[in-house]
Amino acid sequence: MQRLLNKVAIVTGASSGIGRATAKLFAVEGAKVVVAARRQEELDTLVKEITQAGGSAIALAGNVIDEDYAKALVELALQEYGSLDIAFNNAGTLGASGSTPDITLEAWNDTINTNLTGAFLGAKYQIPAMLQTGGSLIFTSSFVGYTIGMPEKAAYSASKAGVIGLTKALATEFGSRSIRVNALVPGGTDTPMAEKFGTAPEVIEFVKQIHALKRTATPEEIAKSALYLASDDSSFTTGTAMLVDGGVSINKT
Repeated sequence: MQRLLNKVAIVTGASSGIGRATAKLFAVEGAKVVVAARRQEELDTLVKEITQAGGSAIALAGNVIDEDYAKALVELALQEYGSLDIAFNNAGTLGASGSTPDITLEAWNDTINTNLTGAFLGAKYQIPAMLQTGGSLIFTSSFVGYTIGMPEKAAYSASKAGVIGLTKALATEFGSRSIRVNALVPGGTDTPMAEKFGTAPEVIEFVKQIHALKRTATPEEIAKSALYLASDDSSFTTGTAMLVDGGVSINKT
């Protein structure tokens, strides 16, 4: 049974990693998908893969910190598919790393704008489109800044913690109108963004060892949890920060 049959979904950050895997899985599960990211070529490749596999997808490239782009994504979903049922606001950046006193205001703002303001802008236009029929709004947060602190990641931590606060506020504001809002909290995942943390063998091994499962996730594993939050399987789940973190939040060994 296709769990998202005839549903319409927006997926941001879809050009690679978790977003790409989720867009493909949503399509397999029957959703019509609007895929979003900055890189047009990667989006075109994704749409081709989805359609060749029998799914339905369209792409619109842009930057999630652009309010006109956030609006255009929703308008495209409504124009092409007639509704909006699911939005996975997944686009994000690791941003500037380093000693906090050395982080410039510009670098701080770039990280906050992409990870937090971009999520707000997405929701600002997605929610009105969902009010007629209800829907599921999902944000990608992180264990960094939520269950653990990590040095030299102040901007990233603050932005991802802010996403969880936004999630809880929206869940209470729109729950009575059949819109569920949840944050997905992945652990270390094998994505291009993770490579920016470090690619040296000792760094990769360190990241694996801080997880209780002693490994990192594949994007496809995280996508399955996004599918749960998008589908009616989670019909009584809202306002949560759902850990899909391989035990990194509880591991002490």
